[in-house]
Amino acid sequence: MGFYHPQIVHFAIALLTVGVVLRVISLARRPAFVAPAALTLLAAGTIAAALAILSGDAAHPPVERIPGVRPAVVAHEAWGIRTRNVFFGVMTLEAIALILWRSPRRRAVYAASAALGLAGLFCLYETGEHGGQLVYAYAGGVGIRSGDPADVERLLLSGLYNGALAERKAGRPSDAARLLALAGERHPNDPEVQLAAAESLLLDRKDARAAIEKLRTIQPPQDNRSLRIRHGMLTADALEAAGQKEGAAAVVQGLITEYPDVARLKERLATLK
Repeated sequence: MGFYHPQIVHFAIALLTVGVVLRVISLARRPAFVAPAALTLLAAGTIAAALAILSGDAAHPPVERIPGVRPAVVAHEAWGIRTRNVFFGVMTLEAIALILWRSPRRRAVYAASAALGLAGLFCLYETGEHGGQLVYAYAGGVGIRSGDPADVERLLLSGLYNGALAERKAGRPSDAARLLALAGERHPNDPEVQLAAAESLLLDRKDARAAIEKLRTIQPPQDNRSLRIRHGMLTADALEAAGQKEGAAAVVQGLITEYPDVARLKERLATLK
């Protein structure tokens, strides 16, 4: 059930939000369909919130084992339980309103339901905020949700690539080069990863000749226009850095022949001449 936690959560958010909004509108007693519509959505959303708690409990063990993630998991779980309990209270008030269907006191109960529902929306927002932090700041569930080793490998690749960018920005090019070299070792048949590793040789290692040799071993697919242009432009940059401007110009000219509609290729050729 943990696999379906994201889908269930989004249903709960949508149903509860619209349900509370309709309950507030229903206090004006017009239009007539709003009151029963609010009850229907609140009931469905509360059920979804309860299921979200169950699916979250099933999903969190592998996430919680990631070093340093447990506090974020606990905070998200606590707000989720709080949200569910608040909307249990809302549904209790809605049940009382049904009992008082023909009583003038029903409107006061609806007002209390609306007020508690608004408090519930605050809890719902905090739950989503902590869930987003868990996913985007801690990579909780990213790459491990399905249990597929390929997903885990993509997670590792993303970490290596973005870690390299962070190291480069922090002025630690040798560390950036080491991370991208590791990515290249793990993905020897992926031309995009190999291009990133070659680019690192040029930018981080400042080794134009090694970058040229690396680029010669990479063969971008014929049908991948963007990758072929990137490969050619990077080759031209490496040749220029190695003092081979004529060779760089020849590479760019070849790209222009193949892709005459790309303006930046002509601009790059102009700088080489």
